[in-house]
Amino acid sequence: MKILIAFDSFKGSLTADEACLAAERGMREAGFEGEVVRIPLSDGGEGLVDCFLRTVGMLPVSVKVHGPLMEEVHATYAVSEDGEVAYMEMASACGLTLVPVERRDPLKATTYGLGEMMQDAVRRGVKHIVLGIGGSATCDAGRGMLEALGLQPKQGESLSVPLNRCGAHRNDDVGHNAMTVWGTPILTVACDVDNPLFGENGAACVFAPQKGATPEQVALLDARLRAFARETEERGLAAPEDAFFPGAGAAGGLGYTLRTYLKADLKRGVDVVMDAMAFDQAIEGADFVLTGEGCSDEQTLHGKVAAGVMKRAREKGVKVLLMSGEIKGVESLKAFGFEKIYDINAGDERPLSVLMQPEVAKENIRRTCERMMEELR
Repeated sequence: MKILIAFDSFKGSLTADEACLAAERGMREAGFEGEVVRIPLSDGGEGLVDCFLRTVGMLPVSVKVHGPLMEEVHATYAVSEDGEVAYMEMASACGLTLVPVERRDPLKATTYGLGEMMQDAVRRGVKHIVLGIGGSATCDAGRGMLEALGLQPKQGESLSVPLNRCGAHRNDDVGHNAMTVWGTPILTVACDVDNPLFGENGAACVFAPQKGATPEQVALLDARLRAFARETEERGLAAPEDAFFPGAGAAGGLGYTLRTYLKADLKRGVDVVMDAMAFDQAIEGADFVLTGEGCSDEQTLHGKVAAGVMKRAREKGVKVLLMSGEIKGVESLKAFGFEKIYDINAGDERPLSVLMQPEVAKENIRRTCERMMEELR
């Protein structure tokens, strides 16, 4: 028997790799002697770089950049051994977890540090950047990033961050030559949402409240995003429909700007990671795939790791087992096609703060996998 383990991270508790290791340990302790293949995954948010750093031939690069509130932070990304491909997550430079709850303010938060990280990769000779854009603290439509790259559009009332905050070169003649300013690497964006740039389902209305915005601020941010889209269209860099491209509203409108100014290719995050990790080759000959995350619910079915795993496994005729820290909407998950569903904390009455401790989570995954192996025999 061959089992492929493909977990996402258990956010706030375990990395994807730690969860995979705990699961294999449980299987082995249950007496399983078959083949086990571990592939830690990410949907494009936090954890993407960690996934790649754990593969052969990837090297870490640490760079000092400006964080969401222009404070100094150290961002880390992965570079292929030949130096041609960089794997980044924008959360490393401007993620929500970098900002204390009491200081979160998407009116001030900027993507400037992301632009600095990208520029660092270009200076190193990188030709292709794979960028995960989940977990942002920002809603500036990527204007901070453009500023850091020297591509800042003309100043206007729609700006969500000041121009030239760090003395960055400003180019008012961006036009159709924007791509020539910073080296034109290929950009592939791993995106796990399909929201438009603005409107009731847009970046501000849906995500800004999670980043600390009040209702009044949400309205202001939405107006700024609309104005930015108009500016971009007037410059000949976008058509009106580009604001409604799936993922344009990701990361506070960053998806829109990456696609229009930098000609990035937006793809579903989990698919980007699975392709890079050679998932389709790894699943060949597998009898089961075990996947999971911190919490599985209705959102799992819309672009998360477990749904991506199910799609690929179904194409190969391989059964999928789901194992997560919390299970909600079990009937919907069953209807989606998971062969068996396991809650690693079932029967454990300790408080959540205890269950999320790394050693407790590892033990509960190990214990659940032992039970799973008994059922599969």
